Amino acid sequence: MEMEAMLRLCAASDVVEGGPISVEIDGLPPFAVYRIEDEIFVTDRTCTHGDADLTEGFQEGDVIECPFHGGAFSIKTGEVVNLPCAVPLKIYPAQVINGFVCIEAKS
Repeated sequence: MEMEAMLRLCAASDVVEGGPISVEIDGLPPFAVYRIEDEIFVTDRTCTHGDADLTEGFQEGDVIECPFHGGAFSIKTGEVVNLPCAVPLKIYPAQVINGFVCIEAKS
């Protein structure tokens, strides 16, 4: 069984509920990291409707609202929950390993 390499994004303790954080890693699209209760979620940071930074938007529960036009996405599934957004947001399965938020590093 092949083990996937994990990409470390940030310390889990840096992520607070209702306050998504932005993570940039050279060569990859920017990520948004969220806490919902005791779970961590990771999505692309940029809204699929416009070039907006979702970490500057409003998080309510498991929904992130874009700061530009009020479109919104499910943080857990990436699905659109409010127009004008129409394209789902990319999500990345996340794990907390040794206190750090990690996602699979794709080769």
